[in-house]
This record gives sequence, structure tokens and C-alpha cells, in this order.
Amino acid sequence: MEEYKASLEIIAPTVEEAIRQGMDELGVPRDALNIEVLDEGSRGVLGLGARQARVRLTVASEEAEAVDAPAPAPPSPEAVPTAMDRPDSASADDEETLRITRETITDLIQRMGIEAHLEARFGEADAPGKIRPLLVDITGDDLSILIGRRGETLNALQYITRLIVGKELKKPVAVVIDIEGYRARRETQLRQLARRVAEQTVESARRMALEPMPANERRVIHIELRDHPGVTTESVGEGRERKVTIIPRT
Repeated sequence: MEEYKASLEIIAPTVEEAIRQGMDELGVPRDALNIEVLDEGSRGVLGLGARQARVRLTVASEEAEAVDAPAPAPPSPEAVPTAMDRPDSASADDEETLRITRETITDLIQRMGIEAHLEARFGEADAPGKIRPLLVDITGDDLSILIGRRGETLNALQYITRLIVGKELKKPVAVVIDIEGYRARRETQLRQLARRVAEQTVESARRMALEPMPANERRVIHIELRDHPGVTTESVGEGRERKVTIIPRT
């Protein structure tokens, strides 16, 4: 049976920038992607005749990776640390990260004149070696101003928090902020939308474009339909106008 893989075509000023955008949308590291440069682009002469780069990114087969990757050798008994040998620095680092994140978000929303309660905790990493997400839930009375139109204010708050906390800790921190369960509700809506439009695409045999979405929402669409037998997806457009197009398989 043919294996279907998630793939994207990205247009950006440079090949490297296109690859970075694709990594963000698909949520996978570079070494998990097959990269095909469709057009290296050109700067033109004095800005005239400039052409953007275009690449196609395809998620590599997880099964192939599992077969090709050598199994790690079992550690010798001497190499396995006992409970007495394990440092507790990881736990201390986690507590420091949680504290700084809570203080940063509290300060930001108070400066906006908003009173709210927040809880922060670590989630599970998507895959071995990936950064564990730091999940922050904000609750309170009438926090719609913190969500904004299509979650724009929420995304901005999350982005600023990541920058501040990452700079403070001198390492990247995958902060994911939710307000009154907004992200969970929105993700459910997006998955339902993806399936509905995919069926319409199959029935009509015509490609269909969704409304412009931020990268995290486009990623939900790509993931939901990556194993769909009748359609494939790609992101088109630039900046705020970037959207997912659902394409019938031929």
C-alpha cells in the first residue's frame, strides 16, 4: 500500500528561510525532512528581476528511520546511574523555568490592566530529543481581550513570553499559552474544518483554499490530513495572507 507523507511547498526570499518556515509549520527537525529545491531564487540586479526561492519539504518516513537507525547498545551495569548518583539539577532547572515563566506572564498581563490566574506545567515532548513544551493555562473573568481576533493577541503574548524567558534562561523554551481552553476548542474546530473541506475536495476533484491562518493553525490542518488517502496539502501565500490549500490526489 502506498505511503502518504505530509509535504509543503514554501516560497521565501531564500532557500534557508523557506526551510525554516517549513520546519515551523510541520513541527519537525531538519533531519526529519526530505528537501527538494524547486527554485533557488535570484536577487536580480539592483533589485530588478528578483525572484524568491521555492522548496518542497516532505516528512521522511518514520518507519524507514526506525529500520535504518541502529539500535543503541544496552548500557553496561556500571554505566547506569543509581538514585544516589543522579543529580537533581534537572528538577531545579525546571522549577526555575516555571518560576520565570509565571513571573513574566503575570507582569505582562498586569501591565495590560488584566487580573487573571495562571498555572504552568511541563508537558510531554512530541518525540525523543525535542524540547518539552511548557504549558500555561490562564483563567479569569472576560479574558477575550487577551485572545484577540482569531487568537492574534494570544499568539503575540506567547511569542513575547518565549523571547523574554529564552533570553533570561539563555536557552530556547517552548512556552504554549492557552486562555480559558481557547486553543483546545480552536484545534477541534480546525480538525473538523479540515476533514469537511477534504471531503468536498474529493467530491469536486478541485483544489480548495482555506482562509489565511497563523503557522500553528496551518500545522493542525497539515497534520490532520497528512494520512488522508484522497488529498494532500500545501501552504501558499506570504505573511498574514499565507493559507492552506487542499489538493485532490491524482
